[in-house]
Amino acid sequence: MIASRPRSALRCWLVGTLFALTPNLAAALETTLSAPGASKDLVDRLEETSSVFTSESRGLDTSLEILSAALSDYRTIVQIMYDEGYFSPVVSIKLDGQEAANINSLNVPASFKRGVITVTPGPKFKFGTAVVQPLAPDTVLPEEFATGKTATTGAIQQAASAGVQGWRDAGHAKADVADQNVIARHAQARLDATIDLAPGPQLRFGKMIIQGDTKVRHWSIDKIAGFPSGEVYSPQQVQKVGTRLRRTGTFSSVSLKERDEPNPDGTLDFDATFEDLPPRRLTFGAEIASRDGVDITATWTHRNVRRRAERLRFEAALRNIGGAEDIDGRIGLRLDQPDRLGPDDNTFWNALLERRNTENYNVTVASVAYGARRTFSDRLYAEASAGFQWSDADDAYGDGRKFRYFILPFRSEWDERDSKVSATRGYYLDSQVMPFAGLSDTDSGLRMFFDGRVYNDLGTLGRLVLAGRVQLGSVLGPPADGVTPDFLFFSGGAGTVRGQPFESLGIPIGDEVAGGRSFLGLSAEVRGRITDTISLVGFYDYGVVDTSSFVGSGSQEHSGAGLGIRYDLGGFGPLRFDLAVPVQGDTGAGLQFYLGIGQAF
Repeated sequence: MIASRPRSALRCWLVGTLFALTPNLAAALETTLSAPGASKDLVDRLEETSSVFTSESRGLDTSLEILSAALSDYRTIVQIMYDEGYFSPVVSIKLDGQEAANINSLNVPASFKRGVITVTPGPKFKFGTAVVQPLAPDTVLPEEFATGKTATTGAIQQAASAGVQGWRDAGHAKADVADQNVIARHAQARLDATIDLAPGPQLRFGKMIIQGDTKVRHWSIDKIAGFPSGEVYSPQQVQKVGTRLRRTGTFSSVSLKERDEPNPDGTLDFDATFEDLPPRRLTFGAEIASRDGVDITATWTHRNVRRRAERLRFEAALRNIGGAEDIDGRIGLRLDQPDRLGPDDNTFWNALLERRNTENYNVTVASVAYGARRTFSDRLYAEASAGFQWSDADDAYGDGRKFRYFILPFRSEWDERDSKVSATRGYYLDSQVMPFAGLSDTDSGLRMFFDGRVYNDLGTLGRLVLAGRVQLGSVLGPPADGVTPDFLFFSGGAGTVRGQPFESLGIPIGDEVAGGRSFLGLSAEVRGRITDTISLVGFYDYGVVDTSSFVGSGSQEHSGAGLGIRYDLGGFGPLRFDLAVPVQGDTGAGLQFYLGIGQAF
């Protein structure tokens, strides 16, 4: 018979057995780090980087892991000190009073209780000799790499990179560092650094060789890319080729890699590798306003329709669902063809069928146009087209009015915002000019519209943002009753004056209201971030409509103001909720609310 042990004795026996089988299990290590004479920022950096100091958060549990961390810390700490200009530091890492470098890794204690890291920085070194040779013309070295400046490894690396980049910018694609000679003179606390470059020959662009299994025709890729074969090599040209190809919206990735060896004739070939995006994409959007109901939009995009990187986009919208007006909407189509003209140009077709039912007018519009776009940069483009538009309208001037136009729309967009969905800095300008020639007894004229926006965060890194918007519109030529109502201007609603009903301000015509031939809209917002995801907004909007082509003293005007809240949804932009009330004018009364995705402007 075997006598049973008390439960407490059995527990102690199990714990003792476990400890015996795991002799390297360590308790939490108590660690201190000191660097006499070093700045607080440097000490903080050492603490954050040291594996020993952060052993608990890194999950280092055994004494052997602690010792390995200490041995790696010697090199890590020395490198940090070099980065800060200290080239004669003394680093001591003691574990339970014993220097870690002297502990035998084959005979590690069962545990370490205390770690003490002491860093003696020594003097800060200055550059004595600071030379990069030879340099390409117009190469600018970093200011930090100069005699008398604080010597750091970062400055040396930046100088070497600048020297190599200077030669690459001059067409020497294979420029590289041939040798670096760095001597630390401890007695003088001086660092002499000499960097020798090997420029290599000046090269010209060779061929772009297409790799991968992209479904886009190769000759279309060549037409879009505009690869500069025969021209002197330039990194900027390589970047431009990649940008042109990505701009099509067809590829998920574009890689241009220069070959290791140039050709015997002094040209350099590139391998181009592509990954296609899924051919189809479907998106939805919605916006809610208290009086105007729900607006729903959907887009369907088909990429690479005929294997020429085209992009076919259908857009549909339903408006005024549950609102004060009858339901209306639109269907639009646009086909972009990037391989028709040249590397920075594309042609496009667009068509539109729209019905608009408002309190002041009803209109059915159909249009078709063909045009071309010129892309000057990622921030600036312009496009022009020619087409026809048909409008049938009922408004304050009569029912069943018909308008037939030959139109020449011009548009440019200059976008210098730091974000398209929630800007904190920069500006945006949308300019539209459209001459229209009347057909079948319809009047001719010119319609213009400008939308400018500016943003400033006052140096608060986006925590407090001032945003302003100016909208200007004008119709030149025909009288107001001689132009389709969708060319005229109204004010009120989410896009112009919040707190006033949609398109509530126009020109009184008897008991009805018609659009004006000119419009001025002003909006101002103060956006303050409360948390990383929540912001509060205060805003004021002002709108003016006039019968003449330019806003004057006798114009109709109104304004609104309110408060809003934003909840950041990441790359989609913020979820927006605004409450607004009328401030000036008699076009509305009571509280209005607006819900959507993205900032109001």
